[in-house]
Amino acid sequence: MSNSADKLILALDGMDKCAALQLVEQIPGLRWVKVGLELFVSSGPEVIVDFRKRDVRVFLDLKFHDIPVTMEGACLQAARTGAEMITVHSCAGINALKAAKAAVVQGSGEAGHPIPTLLGVTVLTSWAQNRFAKELFIDQPLDERVQCLARLAADAGLDGCVCSPQEVGSLRKNFPNSFELVTPGIRLKGSDIGDQVRVKSPSEAISEGASRIVVGRPITCASDPEMAFNDFCRELKLVQ
Repeated sequence: MSNSADKLILALDGMDKCAALQLVEQIPGLRWVKVGLELFVSSGPEVIVDFRKRDVRVFLDLKFHDIPVTMEGACLQAARTGAEMITVHSCAGINALKAAKAAVVQGSGEAGHPIPTLLGVTVLTSWAQNRFAKELFIDQPLDERVQCLARLAADAGLDGCVCSPQEVGSLRKNFPNSFELVTPGIRLKGSDIGDQVRVKSPSEAISEGASRIVVGRPITCASDPEMAFNDFCRELKLVQ
């Protein structure tokens, strides 16, 4: 299942360092983990080293969004950790995105690591159209907004974007396979969607053009995480 496993990123949200490392040990086929804000803040950059020692690749999902000079400094430090994928918010603007891209190249080079894939976050999967307009006063349809933010990321030289699986098909029509589309909001059919709104199944996301999918609680909260992980991998294998 190595090919399918490489397309699945396990989100470790809600876990401390000890629990996260124990879980990784329970899933021998695991290739990628997502280190988000909670785990990074509680455990620090050292947790990335711990995963890398176990031959697990790290998607550092901190979603930087700030002025250009701050994004540059943050991405420089993030790239030095050895994380192989890093996120920033596309809505930070093209100057900040360009600074972030230059910084990950510099930081990884100084530390002797491969250049990480830099992804622009478009619109979080927890947003629905009615709340988007009501709370943010943005009347632009979500799918159009995602397209604009993905184009901004591409124009700034980023390597891809994060989008919901509902937009991945339309994005793939406009961007080459080399532009990575990473999709959270993945659930097996019939399962609880939790706080996600714009969701699809693993096979739907990959068949419509996703490069990789991000899955958290359906695996981390399962009674048998390794079995749940393998269930996702089997479904992914069907569309390769």
